[in-house]
Amino acid sequence: MRRLFLICLLAVMAFCGMAQRASAQSWPNRPVKVIAPFAAGGSADTLGRIATDHLSKTFNQQFYVENRAGGGGLIGAKAVALSEPDGYTFGISAIASHVIAPVLSRTPPFDPLRDFTHVAYLGGPPFLLVVHPSLNVKTYKEFLALAKASDKVINYVSSGAGTHGHLMAEYIARREGLRLNHVPYKGSAPAVMDLVAGQVLVGAMAWSSAVEQVRAGNLVAIGVAAENRIPDFPSVPTFKEAGYPDLVAATWFALSAPANLPADITAAVNREVNRMMDLPDVQKRMALEGVEIKKMTPEEFTALVAAEIARYTPIAKTLGPPAD
Repeated sequence: MRRLFLICLLAVMAFCGMAQRASAQSWPNRPVKVIAPFAAGGSADTLGRIATDHLSKTFNQQFYVENRAGGGGLIGAKAVALSEPDGYTFGISAIASHVIAPVLSRTPPFDPLRDFTHVAYLGGPPFLLVVHPSLNVKTYKEFLALAKASDKVINYVSSGAGTHGHLMAEYIARREGLRLNHVPYKGSAPAVMDLVAGQVLVGAMAWSSAVEQVRAGNLVAIGVAAENRIPDFPSVPTFKEAGYPDLVAATWFALSAPANLPADITAAVNREVNRMMDLPDVQKRMALEGVEIKKMTPEEFTALVAAEIARYTPIAKTLGPPAD
C-alpha cells in the first residue's frame, strides 16, 4: 500500500508539472482583459494601456483595458479578485484600491494580499496639488495663506474617496488646520475637466492626471510629493522643500491578478513588464507622465503592498467613519 501511495503521489506530481508546462506553452490563446478600477484618461488607464500595448505585441494576443470605476477602486478590484486565476483577467492595482479604500470600507470586499497575485510593478507618478488660475495663487505658501484667511470652506477634488490625493490633502489640512471639503470623483479625468472649467478650484491627484493642463497653463501646480523636482517643471517645488519631509509618495500602479495565478504565467508577465521598462519609447512616455520606473519581482511587489498597508492604514483611519 505504501508503494502504491508513493506511485500515485509521483504520478500526481508529474501531472501537475506537465499541466504547468502546458499552461506556459498554450497561454494566452484568447484576448486578455485588464481591469482598470478608475475612469478612462487617468493614470491607471494610461499606464494600463502602455502595458497592454507591449504585452499584446510580445505574446501575439490582444491585451485590452476595461474601465470599471467607482468606490475608490474597490469595484474594479473586486471584479479581479472574483475572477478565475486562469491568466485571462488582470487588474491595475493601486495604492487607492489596495491600500486605502479597503480601510475606509465598512465591509471590505477583498483582502488586498490574500485575494490577489501581485504580478508586476508599473510605477507611479507623485501626488500633485493644483489650483485654478482664478484663485490667483502661484505658490503653495500663497495657497496656505489664502486658505487660512478664508472664512469659507474650500472644496477640493480628487479622483475618488480613499485615493492617494484624498489622503495627502487631508494630511495637509489636518497638519495646517485648513478647512477643506473633499469632493470625490470617479476618476481623475472628470475631476480635471471640472477643475479646468473652474467649477472647483483646487485639486489633489496624480501628477500624470493634470500635467498636460499644467503645461497648457489651464492649471497651476503649487506642490509635488516627489523626492526631487520634476525635470520638465523645475519651478514646481516639492512638499519636502515646503517643510514636509515625510510627504514623499508615489501614486503607484501595478498589474495584479486573482489569487493562485499559475507561477509560470506570473513569471512570464513580470519578465515582460520589466523588459518593457528598458525600451526607450516607454521610458520617454513614463518621463512625460512623471513616473519613476522601478523593476520588481512579484515577491518584491507583494512586499511593497504589505509595507504600504502598514504605512497608510493609521492615516486612512483618521479620515472619518468608513463608508461604502
